[in-house]
Amino acid sequence: MTAHDSETHESDAPHVAVTGAAGYIGSRVVHELTERHPDWAVSALDNFYLGDVRRVGEVPVEHVDIRHRDELEAALSGADVVLHLAALSGVDDCDDHPDLAYEVNVLGTENVAWYCRKTETPLGFPFSMAVIGDPQAFPITVEHPRDPLNWYGRTKVLNEQAIEWYADGAFPAHQFMVANLYGEHEVGGRTVSKGTVINFFVNRALADETLTVYEPGTQSRNFVHVKDVARAFADSTECLLDRDEAGATGVEKFEIATDEDPGVVEVADLVQRIAREERDVDPDVELVENPRSGETLVDSFAVDTEAAREVLGWSPEESVEASVRDLLRE
Repeated sequence: MTAHDSETHESDAPHVAVTGAAGYIGSRVVHELTERHPDWAVSALDNFYLGDVRRVGEVPVEHVDIRHRDELEAALSGADVVLHLAALSGVDDCDDHPDLAYEVNVLGTENVAWYCRKTETPLGFPFSMAVIGDPQAFPITVEHPRDPLNWYGRTKVLNEQAIEWYADGAFPAHQFMVANLYGEHEVGGRTVSKGTVINFFVNRALADETLTVYEPGTQSRNFVHVKDVARAFADSTECLLDRDEAGATGVEKFEIATDEDPGVVEVADLVQRIAREERDVDPDVELVENPRSGETLVDSFAVDTEAAREVLGWSPEESVEASVRDLLRE
């Protein structure tokens, strides 16, 4: 009997552990799980490198660093599912701190996956669209060739491959290729946001500052709201519990995206228009030199999300325009 089997035997309510729970996605995942399943036990873990949420509802966020294996394994003990969201997630942050990115994203994720292998505990993990680089065909699927353009994307490819090996014959795992995030959410009356491109434009508009767009401006991104991503992880958790009960092992991969893939200047123009309508401000849109050499430059970014819809029953509910309007509405 594995560690999580023993815990489940003592209580019928599942126990889910979430790493990176103080962060942008993780805090929303904890909220979604506790709202959907108030009887479940949820452990929230983070080292507070960037995220600073200390409590989500009734769930305290425990200080745990995934780089420290003994500390991590003690915190994960008894979990029926692990949702691993802790990461150094920004392209610039990873470029500026490559050693830290290696320690957190590569070694830290292997620590989590090794625990899951030893205890046969299901695992959910996002590996990002950054693994693709410049897409070779559309729509994008998880079968697309891996050719990351930056160190962040490379760490995620290493994660993806490692989890495949650890999960084989030991535990069921879901891996999510997540599109570009946007939006915000509330935890305990405070707003949790991140410097995503849409959020950046909205904040500039609120300050009546110029919306600066990296050249050429036509580069397309597929956008998905943080709330929709959190719902995908909750759907995944329910599915993983069923797969574990059935004795399944190995990795299933899903695209978590939408049918919204505007160019960056198109997003800036949208924010400009809604800022006029909702705030009576008219920020300029300006193309500026692109400082990023490792950036995907395509003018469309269609993604096939059929697998998530069919297997998980997931579909996006938020839209870019509605979200921008909500953020700008007084």
